[in-house]
Amino acid sequence: MRVPASFRFRGHVLCQAERVTTAHDATPVLFTADVGAGSFRLREAARADLPAVVQLLADDALGAGREAAQDMAPYELALDAINADPAHVLVVGELVPHGETAGAVVATFQLSYLPGISRHGAWRSQIEGVRVADAMRGQGLGKLMVGWAIAESRRRGCTLMQLTTHHSRAAAQRFYGQLGFEASHIGMKLAL
Repeated sequence: MRVPASFRFRGHVLCQAERVTTAHDATPVLFTADVGAGSFRLREAARADLPAVVQLLADDALGAGREAAQDMAPYELALDAINADPAHVLVVGELVPHGETAGAVVATFQLSYLPGISRHGAWRSQIEGVRVADAMRGQGLGKLMVGWAIAESRRRGCTLMQLTTHHSRAAAQRFYGQLGFEASHIGMKLAL
């Protein structure tokens, strides 16, 4: 399925950009949305973004108990593995003021593409670790991110997108429901 060069999502213009790079860190810009005082830009995460990503992941009661920014080595190894496999991408969202070339990292998510035998050999995508900085919530940034992830998943031939969210995250469940996700399965995990 072809994704147009630009499209509208909830009043914001999204411009798809293939391998455009930022002056800040030379990571590919995935799209840019005009959000008033500047641009909200999604790009592939760089190693320098990891402290901000970990801070976003730790910025709630569940994440605070799981993340440890004191030791970045495990996060660096994970990013290296993600970057080495084209089936995975760690994305950060920057808020870039007009006239600037870079901005603050205010959001993140990981997108993975999974082949499968079921559904006639269908590919699916999995989105996880979706976070928007607390001060930026409610401004549509999460919808922009997930909207891009859905479009990119379709472009890559996926017929299904899946995610899990903790049962205690009622606001996240409402958010995903508004985007068309259905709570059709029960997710289960086993700590190893």
